[in-house]
Amino acid sequence: MTFKSGFVSVIGRPNVGKSTLTNFLTGQKISIMSPRPQTTRNTIRAILTNEKGQIVFLDTPGIHNPQNKLGTFMVKQAMNSLNDVDCVIYMVEPVKKDISAGDLEILEKLKEVNKNVILLINKIDRCDKSEVLNTIDKFSKQMSFSSIIPVSVTNKDNTENLEKVIFDCLSEGPMYFEGDEITDQPEKLIVAEYIREKVLLFLREEVPHGVGVEIMSFKERENSELIDIEATIYCEKKSHKGIIIGKSGSMLKKIGTSARKDIESLLACKVYLVLWVKVKEDWRNSSFMLKNLGYKDE
Repeated sequence: MTFKSGFVSVIGRPNVGKSTLTNFLTGQKISIMSPRPQTTRNTIRAILTNEKGQIVFLDTPGIHNPQNKLGTFMVKQAMNSLNDVDCVIYMVEPVKKDISAGDLEILEKLKEVNKNVILLINKIDRCDKSEVLNTIDKFSKQMSFSSIIPVSVTNKDNTENLEKVIFDCLSEGPMYFEGDEITDQPEKLIVAEYIREKVLLFLREEVPHGVGVEIMSFKERENSELIDIEATIYCEKKSHKGIIIGKSGSMLKKIGTSARKDIESLLACKVYLVLWVKVKEDWRNSSFMLKNLGYKDE
């Protein structure tokens, strides 16, 4: 059997389900997920390896109109992912009438890409058939796609042939990563993302978007299988700090307890997690802070 391999970029507007798709296809929780737009900030590589070949998925930040340096970095990450991949999965949601201005901009970029583009219409469980057909019609008139697949990734509707469709777009190639690798992301980065995910899940309104997480210490305890981790959660306002900590530290404890469970599953050992909260006003426009938190161009 021919061994195929390649890099596949997953792009689209915020909150269309890119991270959910990446985790589903690889069978591993690599990208964090939340109901909030702009959850993904860095391009995350997730690796699927089986007897057919190896696919390296690039889960990218949602393409949006940036309001700060962090937003500009995120959009740049997504657009740059189109340069050196073998295939693109373009994710959209069903449209009732016309294609949004944001998706029209993405389509213009995709027209310049000389490679297979799969249009994945996600969340079909939330609409009727007429909206799905309208979406297929509207997007088909904009450009030619190698495949158009309506799915509900969350419900696993019409997802059984996704892997085959992607492999059909790839050519024979080498194994880029060892067969047991699921990501090339450093453990510290994933741990920081797990902590940020819980902030996104447990807090509301504008607080989560102004939060960043930095791992300050990551050490194996001597003569023990325990790992000690200290992390700082940065926010932009003093009022946000109080919300993150909660009454008598209740919210911070909730965030830490939930994050620790995911971290222990990732590292396959017990973890002692300590969280701090600090205010850094307007950190999303600070090049120094962005670099410290891992938001830097490769």
